[in-house]
Amino acid sequence: MLFSDLRFLVSVIVAVLLPLAVALAIWRVLSHARTPQGTVAWVVFLLAAPWFALPAYLFFGHHKLHGYTKHRRASHALVKRLGTYARTIRPKAERPEHRAFAHLAGMPVVGGNGFELLIDGEETFAAIFAAIDRAKKYVLVQYYTIVDDSTGQALAEHLIAAARRGVEVRVLYDGVGSYGLSASYRQKLADAGIRILNPREVRGPTSRLQVNFRNHRKTVIVDGCEGFIGGLNMSDTYRGLDPAFGLWRDTHLALRGPAVAQLQLAYAEDWHWATDEALGALFWTPEPVEEGADAVIVPAGPVDTLDTGALFYFSAISAARERVWIASPYFVPDGDIISALKAAALRGCDVRIVMPEERDHWPTWLAAFAYFDEVREAGVKIYRYQPGFMHQKVVLIDERFVGIGTANLDNRSFRLNFETMAAIFDDDFAAEVETMLRADLAHSELLEKTLDEQPLWLRGGARVARLTAPVL
Repeated sequence: MLFSDLRFLVSVIVAVLLPLAVALAIWRVLSHARTPQGTVAWVVFLLAAPWFALPAYLFFGHHKLHGYTKHRRASHALVKRLGTYARTIRPKAERPEHRAFAHLAGMPVVGGNGFELLIDGEETFAAIFAAIDRAKKYVLVQYYTIVDDSTGQALAEHLIAAARRGVEVRVLYDGVGSYGLSASYRQKLADAGIRILNPREVRGPTSRLQVNFRNHRKTVIVDGCEGFIGGLNMSDTYRGLDPAFGLWRDTHLALRGPAVAQLQLAYAEDWHWATDEALGALFWTPEPVEEGADAVIVPAGPVDTLDTGALFYFSAISAARERVWIASPYFVPDGDIISALKAAALRGCDVRIVMPEERDHWPTWLAAFAYFDEVREAGVKIYRYQPGFMHQKVVLIDERFVGIGTANLDNRSFRLNFETMAAIFDDDFAAEVETMLRADLAHSELLEKTLDEQPLWLRGGARVARLTAPVL
């Protein structure tokens, strides 16, 4: 009798509840999906394999962060204050491409910014820790990944020392990227008077069951005058100390000048979303750097009206007349970015994509091979960095534009993660970035094999992985 009752219950679930759940999921997809490709992929998956698709939808398929936009309005007063200040800091030169990036950022391009390239972990962490040691009023820290290893401990030591000097310290981290961060690490910082937010206890995309909407930003701000963004998280891996990866090639950026206030605004929005605490008392008018570069900070995320992450790359590529060099650990572009890359190559631009030969995530590594042949037919060159894993996110356009930050060349950074990119309009800085990327290219090999010339497992794996491209 018990067995027959169980069979009846299962049959009811299959006959009634499962179709209702699938119908509800499909309705949500049709109502909220941001791209036709994503809509079609989810609908087909839900209809063809509902038992697998429904759990996957719970992990990957949510489309909105209800409430973030509402809380963001609390920052509008700060935006107005920044706008008034920015009007006094005019760029050195008005360029046509300024308008697109200013619109994406919701803030103007400002002059008087100082930028320093920080290459790899030792240089980056030394600069960040030295800035924290100089702090007089406050330090704001935000990382996707903080690990309780020697690098994470070094961060804690510098932050605790700052707190003991009377400096106000705030720390944000992502609940998935830092899922292994120990309670003892958090408690040590809290005992020193540091405000460290446990993402499991505050508002935001914190559940490990919610893979989308991760806060992928890596930000440090000191006294509103110095800022840091880029590809490096706080972990020994990013210093090349993980034997599984070996050498870790990455790029970070040190900022001074008005752009620091723009970077600080993105942090203030994230903090307000998590805590309901507005950070208007911070310092918002850093002094311009003499003969500094023109720049604007472009925060991007799934709550944006526009697909800011994708449009950042699209706008940069579309503006190119001679060169498009992009360094990214992943290459899972949408159709618009593919078209922009091909169009740039067809009009004669030197288009190069630099990626790692090594892999840290199998699906994204495999999926990239499914795109290579298409862009190479138009003249795009794919280079594979050989010495170790390359994790930098750098865009170089012609001899005048640089983008550096946290956004990868993939759909997750385009539409699902919170990211930050610096758009820099300066010939001298572009020349520095060119020198850096030429050194990377010297350690890279041009990919010449087509997908059909690759091993069978790679050919099959690439085509299967591409099916999941909307969430990679």
